[in-house]
Amino acid sequence: MNSPVRLVLADDERMVRTALRVILQAEPDLEVVGEAATGAEAVPVVRALRPDVVLMDVRMPEIDGIRATEQILATMDEPPRIVVVTTFENDSYVYDALRAGAAGFLLKRAAAEDLVQAVRLVARSDSLLFPAAVRALAAAYRPRPPAAVAPWVKRLTEREAEVLRLMAKGLTNAEIAAALGFGAATAKTHVAAVLAKTGARDRTQAVIIAYETGFIRPS
Repeated sequence: MNSPVRLVLADDERMVRTALRVILQAEPDLEVVGEAATGAEAVPVVRALRPDVVLMDVRMPEIDGIRATEQILATMDEPPRIVVVTTFENDSYVYDALRAGAAGFLLKRAAAEDLVQAVRLVARSDSLLFPAAVRALAAAYRPRPPAAVAPWVKRLTEREAEVLRLMAKGLTNAEIAAALGFGAATAKTHVAAVLAKTGARDRTQAVIIAYETGFIRPS
């Protein structure tokens, strides 16, 4: 059997952490290994426990979820996937967290099955979480794209550019392969090339970069 996905929950509301723990611990492939009540607590807890995924409240005292995300990603050689949790979908804090390197976001009112599915998806790193919502956030909060074409755009092959556009639509490697007529291993290779050329940590950050440079128009 594969090892369960190990999670840390960071939220300043105990009831929220308890509800998340109950939902996630009920799944045989998920394991909550730690909790934190503030962003300041979350950083050392994550460093010590080295989970696979962190559910990070975007608004917390002392250090908010954005700064905590930045600190974790900047100080760990193999950082976890971080999903920010928020009350409001159309929130500049959420977009700032995605820009900082969060792999996606979840609404606190999400159904239990959506929460579980999102955690599994992020742990696999195989698709963009809620691509339409990310596009809406980019349309609302991205800075004006620079006048000049970003240098990385010129380094993309035509096929890699197609792959990046499909990544922004939320397609998995298997779906990208089917859409473009090649094998899943080739899709994985192209995705890796896109990440390397954009300088992105993961698929989400690559898509954010594509929106912010104007390579993809969010509207």
